[in-house]
Amino acid sequence: MSLDLRGAARRADLRLERGALDELDELDRASAILTWRGRMLNEHVSARVFTALARQLERAGVRGDRPARVAAMVAEEWLHADRCAAVVEVLGGSPVIELPALPPVPEHEDADPLEAVLRNVISVSCLSETVAVALIDAERRSAGPPALQRLLAEILADEVGHARFGWRLLEDLAPSLSPALRERLADYLVIALDELATHELAHLPARPSPSRAAEAIGVCDGLAARRLFFATVNEVIVPGLQAAGLPALSAWRAAQEIGVWASSAASARYTD
Repeated sequence: MSLDLRGAARRADLRLERGALDELDELDRASAILTWRGRMLNEHVSARVFTALARQLERAGVRGDRPARVAAMVAEEWLHADRCAAVVEVLGGSPVIELPALPPVPEHEDADPLEAVLRNVISVSCLSETVAVALIDAERRSAGPPALQRLLAEILADEVGHARFGWRLLEDLAPSLSPALRERLADYLVIALDELATHELAHLPARPSPSRAAEAIGVCDGLAARRLFFATVNEVIVPGLQAAGLPALSAWRAAQEIGVWASSAASARYTD
């Protein structure tokens, strides 16, 4: 099964300045197409995750405007996928990609509905989306064409909202969490942080971008992005979770002890 966003890409009617495109050599252009096509897929998958999260919030009895806000996040992720597809097409690529086999969004059947949704909110918003904010902001700062800067700024604004959603929900619920639930969430954090690092480092190559021209069109400097990932975990995520009463520092240390990613020299030098 394929994800085909050619129609959406054309409707987006994105235009990039020719000068920026003319500076790309064949390797730069191929790297940029691969990067933006991958982002297109990631945004599509994120919409699926938020759809499941909205259902879990309802089951957990989390009322107010939160389920509606998550439903709006789904629409935002679809729009992001369309915008990424438009960049692929402008670069001369085809915004079509085979959909990989996707595991179901975790239901956490070993937990009650509130604990289950807290696990996913922490994993999705407090971890993944917070890292996305840092990485996209860095890409926005490096972008050359004004149209690309504006596109990344729009995506960034939405991702900030997605991260804040989780942090605010955790902040609101933290005072009512029992000691037993905090202990179980602490155990889960080890798993979630290990999975976060495994996923991110698999998608952040341990090498610089092919050229400054490629970086200006959205191809990240993998080494800088890895440093930024670890800085975000150490300086934003861990302190934020600690403030909510969760032992994130010990969980992060435990994740580094069990994670295959932490044993490689390329990754370990960024964990200090």
